[in-house]
This record gives sequence, C-alpha cells and structure tokens, in this order.
Amino acid sequence: MSGVLQRKAGIPYWLSLPGVMLFGVMLFTPLIMTFMLSFYTFDFYEGIERAFNLGNYADVLSDSYFYEIFLRTFGYGLSTTVLAVLLGVPEAYILNRMHSRWRAIFLLAIIGPLLISVVVRTLGWMILLGNQGLLNQILIGSGLTSTPFTFIYTDFGVIVALTHVLIPFMVVSVWAVLQRLDPQTENAAVSLGASQFTVFFRVVVPQAIPGILSGSLIVFSLATSAFATPAMIGGRRLKVASTTIYDEFLNTLDWPLGAAIAMILLVAIMTVIMSYNRLVERRYAQVFQ
Repeated sequence: MSGVLQRKAGIPYWLSLPGVMLFGVMLFTPLIMTFMLSFYTFDFYEGIERAFNLGNYADVLSDSYFYEIFLRTFGYGLSTTVLAVLLGVPEAYILNRMHSRWRAIFLLAIIGPLLISVVVRTLGWMILLGNQGLLNQILIGSGLTSTPFTFIYTDFGVIVALTHVLIPFMVVSVWAVLQRLDPQTENAAVSLGASQFTVFFRVVVPQAIPGILSGSLIVFSLATSAFATPAMIGGRRLKVASTTIYDEFLNTLDWPLGAAIAMILLVAIMTVIMSYNRLVERRYAQVFQ
C-alpha cells in the first residue's frame, strides 16, 4: 500500500519533467554559454580566443565609464519602480472598487498596451515628447513657454516611457491581492471614524504589501534590463547596460566583454531583488506578528 502511495506521489514530478527540461535548455543553457564566453579574450585581428582569464571583469570593474552606465541603469530602474508604485497602487485600488462592467473596460485599457509592441509604444512617446510633439505644442500654445522643452534624450523622457510601459505589471499584481481582501475591514475602519485617507494607508496598503512587493520586483527587473525604450528615448548619449551589451556584441564585436557586462548585470539585479525581498518580508512579518 505504501509503495502505491509513493508512486502516486511521484507522478506530479514525472509529469513536470518535460517542462523542467525545456526550461533548463531554453534558459540555463544560454546563461551557461554566456558565462563561459565572458572568460574568453578578444583580439581585433585574431577574433575570440578561448583562453580563460578574468580580464573582461577587471576591465568592467576598474573603469569609471561602466560604473556610470550601471548607476544610470539602476537609477532608471529605481525611479520607474517608485513611480509605478505611486501610480499603480491607487489605480489598482480604484479598479478593485469599480462595478464589474466598468472594471472590465478599465482593465482592458490597462493591459491593452501590453498587446502592442514596446517599440510602437516607445515611438508614440517620441512623438508626444519631441520638440514638435503634442506636449510642447500644448505648452507653447498655452503661453507657458516660448521655446520647446527637450524631453527626448533626457533622463525624464526615459523614465516616463519606462513607467508607461511597465505600470500594468504593478496594477495587475496589486489588484490580484486586493481581490482576496475582505471589504468588511474597510467598513469597520470607517465605522470607527477613520477617513478614507487613513483607511487606504493603514488598512489597504499593509494588506496589499505582497502585491506591491511582487509588482515592484517585476517592474525593477524589467526596467533595469530594458533595451528598446532606453535605446530609442535615451539615444546614444544616455547609454544603459543593455545598450552597452548590444554595442559590444554587434558594433565592436567584443563578445567576451559584452558577456561579462551581461553577467555582472544579471548578478547585480538578482542581488538587489533577493535583498529587497528578504528586507520587505522581514518587515512584513514584524508588522503582523
């Protein structure tokens, strides 16, 4: 009898084996190959040489140019995450309190941009933020300025475009958590004299922390690894890690150096995500103990 139960218990593992194997081949194999490539050397005359050394990592970690690139990359990621939280959490709360008919319409409007290519959405922001774009036309037409503001190829333009591209992930993550909350807790707080502002920050937000955590992790990881939006809005002047990797692989053809930058970016993102996850979960556990 015990043998039959053990075999039945092992069935889910065997059923998941094809998916695990596919996941390993499609994800870990390229990562391992990139990791091995990062230790090779590159010569403009000889090409890539399979000689194990740490020169590529030393070049990246000892050059202030790459420090500036990584600082800009994570600055964009942090700014985009903060804006996504500030805009996405109230939006998810309003979405959760809507009537089901209106909720479906607004949910479609929120996730609809995800069905459009990120390149198309970024081109739309270039049209809006350009010197002759709609935003500058409104500012000039209203008399607020006589000369157009420069939004393209600026940090502001990149952060705004990244926030628009990634905010649906925050809204959906928080909304999924809010759906499981008991609305009577809000009613109880209101009956005790709490204002809507107090209810939102003292009752709703603490219970929505798991959704905020998961959404902020998704937004941060996608923002720091984004390529199309920083490349198009930021241009060649505001380079981030992903555009630098692209240049090393396809312009200078220094694949080992590009692989080293990619591995450092991966390790840095994973370190930030794991540290943030442990910190927030610890504070979350202390609040509800």
